[in-house]
Amino acid sequence: MLGRIPRVENSNVLVGFDTADDAGVYRVSADLALVQTVDFFTPIVDDPYTFGAIAAANSLSDVYAMGGKPLTALSILCWPGPGDLDDLGEILKGGADKIHEGGAVVLGGHSVNDPEIKFGYAVTGTIHPDRIKTNAGARPGDVLVFTKKIGTGVIATALKRGLASPEHVDQAIQSMLTLNRAAAEAMEGLEVHSATDVTGFGLLGHAREMAMGSGVTLEIDSKRVQYFDGAVEYAKTGAIPGGLKNNREFVASCVEGNSEFEDLLYDPQTSGGLLLAMPEADAARYVRKFPAAYLMGRVLPSQEKPLRIL
Repeated sequence: MLGRIPRVENSNVLVGFDTADDAGVYRVSADLALVQTVDFFTPIVDDPYTFGAIAAANSLSDVYAMGGKPLTALSILCWPGPGDLDDLGEILKGGADKIHEGGAVVLGGHSVNDPEIKFGYAVTGTIHPDRIKTNAGARPGDVLVFTKKIGTGVIATALKRGLASPEHVDQAIQSMLTLNRAAAEAMEGLEVHSATDVTGFGLLGHAREMAMGSGVTLEIDSKRVQYFDGAVEYAKTGAIPGGLKNNREFVASCVEGNSEFEDLLYDPQTSGGLLLAMPEADAARYVRKFPAAYLMGRVLPSQEKPLRIL
């Protein structure tokens, strides 16, 4: 559908929608550019405050993935007219607290009457035009680093079906509540060729965008990917979210190889981690600066398919 949108040439558009990047970037001056993004979704947890905070963390993540600093946010709300206003207040409070934690401010927003609850933010950040991180710069010889575990979609589905243990749910929630701010700040001073955050399209979906935007093949070692406790078992028992099936249908033709953890590689993530491509020496320094990160693949010259899983 994006192919139907007319392209308007503008030298100040530094990152548009051509490479399906995390956010758009518009140059304001020689040393200042705006990073703009928007994201919202239906509730993924039962507690309204936690849902609001997760939605905010997820929205902020796109700015961090570009190397930017969040500045302002506008809320986007779909809410049923007869809905509980106390719950709505908690959603808004959770979101605002997380936006403020990220160093940004909520300026306002827009709401519509909708029988299905949806919530999120349009976020604007700032960045120096020479320091933008995109998903289109990975180079052969780089290694792949990831900053969070995988499996929030499967665990959320298991929760809805009454299969998930509280300990496994809490672990996933704490990860979704964790901003990618520190992970982004750890990139400073290092050579990072490409960056993206892993959210609704799953690890393989976002890796596909990086591979195709960069003109390379990404090789992902599924045994080195870290999964949330319980996620592998829940996937085996059939706790497969609809988004996972959609991701597989869209991405599978781009993938060579298979894995016993394949379901989780397609699993849609909420407020997922940063996927980075960088030289091996810089990756080692990055992991020392941000110990939650780990190596899980490498960048190869372009091959028949953009993705290879081991």
